[in-house]
Amino acid sequence: MDGTVDGFRYGAVTPVAAYLMACLGGALGLRCIVRSLLDARSWRAGWLALGAASIGCGIWTMHFIAMIGFHVEETRVRYDAATTVLSLVVAVVVVGVGVFIVGLRGTSVVTLAVAGAITGLGVAGMHYLGMAAMRLNGEVGYDPAGVALSVLIAIGAATAALWSAVTIRGFLASLGASLVMGVAVSGMHYTGMAAVSVHVHDMTGGTWEGDSPTSLLLPMLLGPVVFLLLAGVVVMFDPLLVLGERPSASRPEAQDANSTARKRPSWRASASSARER
Repeated sequence: MDGTVDGFRYGAVTPVAAYLMACLGGALGLRCIVRSLLDARSWRAGWLALGAASIGCGIWTMHFIAMIGFHVEETRVRYDAATTVLSLVVAVVVVGVGVFIVGLRGTSVVTLAVAGAITGLGVAGMHYLGMAAMRLNGEVGYDPAGVALSVLIAIGAATAALWSAVTIRGFLASLGASLVMGVAVSGMHYTGMAAVSVHVHDMTGGTWEGDSPTSLLLPMLLGPVVFLLLAGVVVMFDPLLVLGERPSASRPEAQDANSTARKRPSWRASASSARER
């Protein structure tokens, strides 16, 4: 028989909390990517990796906070720990691929399209891998149209996020972009959840492996949340992100002049040595 699916068991608590975590991860990730572009002499790979981990953890945390509110009336819902952790790894790694492509190669149309598609498919893959971690007394089905729409939303959201990461510099603009990104990621999640149906087995009182959402998800969410808070501290206390771009970064002509001035002594020295010979 068909199960009665409820994605909002705790009302607006879980979707609002999930949205805020998606915004937090997106905001930190965008600021880290901006930081990698402010100074080419900085450890760019480190900032890009921190940005990718922030976005990946934010999306993963958003998904499983929302899943705490997922309930099937006719059966208990449990989760496999290994598959749940694997979904986090997929989120961080695939988002990292897209972030590094754009962070190192720029935002040409082709580059942005490839990076956005990879990142979007990774976000969607994380979502459906997280769904595959569910263990319940039944079978989970999906409406193909809803799944396709959720994947398209994920690709669009990822492309827009990567574009804004290397285009938008101001703090308020980055904040606005992260809020839009949170809407897109949450929209992708709940679009995918709207495509879910559960066929419950006739057998009652059956047992199946897995941990309950409160016993597994709540402790597991603690790690990514702490990571996001620590990443927030790093971003808040970085001078370039607090004060903005330095004069040399905002005035490339001054930087060129300085580099030319530094080269002149070496030319004069070469001329002097030539006369002496």
